Amino acid sequence: MSSRRRLGAFALWFVLVAILALLVGRAQFTADMSVFLPRSPTPEQQMLVDQLRDGMVSRLTLIGIEGGRPDDRAEVSKLLAASLRADAAFASVSNGEAVHVEADRRWLFDHRYALSPAITPDHFSSDGLRTALQRTLDLLASPAGLLAKPLVTRDPTGELLALLGQLDSQAQAERDGEVWVSQDGHTALLLAMTRASGGDIDAQEAAMNTIRAAFDAARSTRPSAAEMTLAMTGPGVFSVQSRATIKSEVTRIALLGTSLIIFMLLLIYRSLPVLLLGLLPVLTGALAGIAAVSLGFGVVHGLTLGFGTTLIGEAVDYGIYLFVQRGRGDRVAGSAMARFWPTIRLGLLTSVCGFVALLASGFPGLAQLGLYSLAGLLTAALVTRYLLPAMLPDDFRLRDVAPLGRRLSHLVTAASRLRWLVITLALTSLALIGIQRHSLWNSELLALSPVPQADQAMDMRLRGELGAPDVRYLIVVDGSTTEEALQAAEALAPVLERLQADGHLAGWDSPARYLPSNASQRARLAALPDTDELRARLNTATAGLPLRAERLEAFVADIAQARQQPPLDRDSMTGTSLALAVDAMLFHTRTGVRALMPLRAPESGRQAHLIDAATVRNAISSVPDSKALFLDLKHESDALYGGYLSEAIELSLGGIAAILLALLIFLRRPMRVLRIVLPLAAAILVVIAALSLAGKQLILLHLVGLLLIVAVGSNYALFFDREAYAGGPPDPHTLASLLFANLTTVAGFGLLAFSDVPVLQAIGITVGPGAVLALVFSAMLSRRDGAPPGSPHAS
Repeated sequence: MSSRRRLGAFALWFVLVAILALLVGRAQFTADMSVFLPRSPTPEQQMLVDQLRDGMVSRLTLIGIEGGRPDDRAEVSKLLAASLRADAAFASVSNGEAVHVEADRRWLFDHRYALSPAITPDHFSSDGLRTALQRTLDLLASPAGLLAKPLVTRDPTGELLALLGQLDSQAQAERDGEVWVSQDGHTALLLAMTRASGGDIDAQEAAMNTIRAAFDAARSTRPSAAEMTLAMTGPGVFSVQSRATIKSEVTRIALLGTSLIIFMLLLIYRSLPVLLLGLLPVLTGALAGIAAVSLGFGVVHGLTLGFGTTLIGEAVDYGIYLFVQRGRGDRVAGSAMARFWPTIRLGLLTSVCGFVALLASGFPGLAQLGLYSLAGLLTAALVTRYLLPAMLPDDFRLRDVAPLGRRLSHLVTAASRLRWLVITLALTSLALIGIQRHSLWNSELLALSPVPQADQAMDMRLRGELGAPDVRYLIVVDGSTTEEALQAAEALAPVLERLQADGHLAGWDSPARYLPSNASQRARLAALPDTDELRARLNTATAGLPLRAERLEAFVADIAQARQQPPLDRDSMTGTSLALAVDAMLFHTRTGVRALMPLRAPESGRQAHLIDAATVRNAISSVPDSKALFLDLKHESDALYGGYLSEAIELSLGGIAAILLALLIFLRRPMRVLRIVLPLAAAILVVIAALSLAGKQLILLHLVGLLLIVAVGSNYALFFDREAYAGGPPDPHTLASLLFANLTTVAGFGLLAFSDVPVLQAIGITVGPGAVLALVFSAMLSRRDGAPPGSPHAS
């Protein structure tokens, strides 16, 4: 009968694991940080994530070539740029070479009358023509006259030069000959824009590999260039690096954590079959967690897996408690088991209360952590309670841990006399936290980034050297069609011109500068006079001027030709860098077409490097029917993180309140609940104070770690209180199992402290020490009014 029961338990476990494995096999995994967008984002928050994932800046890769001789770097830069320009994966590659200048000038000249905002009926009146001609003659007499002289007979009104002057230009890098270099001249610089969005991590990784291969090929052509190195940075590069880091860290920590726990369990159990049985709840819980997240969210984030691997340290505790109690081989084993499971059940309930709080989060990323933990721990506990006992042989025995337990009993007795030390540490920590409260939290979203500080510093350096667009400030306008979006952008132009004239902006850009709406183009071309009328007006306008009307027949012919031209579209810009500018600022979305209008902050004065959001919002709101949004990417990212943090604090407090309520309901004695809560509160305060003293600002995941201290530590506090309430000291076997469980928990969570991913590291340096302190403080604050250690009642 016993064998049949064991076979039935194993069969049921195999069926459960097979179902879970099938669900996990169909799960999708991602490292896309957009899962940390709120379920109901504000328009600004949605725009922020869209820009980080699909916007212009997300597609930029900044490239630096270092080492070797200057002439070698210049040649490799040219070869690399030429190779990448020939690759369809790249929309644009710039290194200072004038590869598009001629095409740009030719296109602007051929279509100057459709593009120039100066073209109005008054501009081509006799007075308007005379004013424009006089301005051109004045320019001819200036040092810049050499530029204008070849164009006088075809463009006497100076439309091309006006267009070139009005196109917004960013600061550019220093030059050494034809290529861009850093200010110290030691780095050749390039700027590449991929066609794929920054959110397409596979495409970004392929682009990075293409750049590396092209660099190696270019370097191989110069024997003296062997010492050259390639540096790449940018949002796409960071996305690829983050995915690789998260993947490698999760794999490394899972392998190390599992190996360490297995080693520790082997030392405890001294039996391979018992070890394998003890890992069954862990495996089942991990599969259940992944399956639950996949079913609940459709995708599993890599950070959820990284966090979930730490559950090994807690889920394995259940097996330890079971084996130590069942393996005693004495007459009290059954009684001990009967008392053991209710305590575990209550400890599990407190963990569930904490993780349900995370599950209620409006941020899917945080809710994933809660669901994974809930499903994993509940499954592990149920397998341990109902399947694992049936799997054990009737003659199951474990090495006697009572001697260790009795030594621990003496330590606990001695420690309980130092309860004043716990109170002192807690009060001192509370005072320190109060002093440091204003600098305790890191309020920047960048704190969650897995990108190393060195790479972030390199990005800032290359971005500054290249003058690459940072695009912190944007105006975003949406339209159902391209025409509607361009008209909306054009309506904002006068307002932005005033803001720039008043010093609120250093500059701004718009896709409508390069590609005006069809309505604007038609209006400008309709303002051009017919041939006979133009000749008559020119005769009047040139009277008394050194420029005779007869010399302007080429100008008249160009006007006649322009009147017959159809409106320009994106395809007419192919082969120019202007097309790339339009593609960067005008693109299709799920609901229509979006136009981006980057703004540049003043570089000096009272508002240096900052734009007053209220001023810009008030200005654009004055435009009739405008639905434009002003977006400060840094402000929105920090606000997004601030919302995350505030909600996490509220949920954590709610989880702690739920834990207290559950303890009050089940234990029914407030003083007993207080004895359980005190060591946990002390552990949390000491951990926060220690982190502050170490110079660590708290981030969101530290808060999650504090919640985990409560979830894990409540098990320890409940065991100590249960034994004290029963009128006796802790059972030696229970003490030994608590020590073993604590060591495995610390092994699971503690490894995260050495992770290169800040969010995982935050959990590790919080939960690892916190779990130890929760156990030690529970022992120190335990009630010692029962039989002395080593008495018959103690074993």
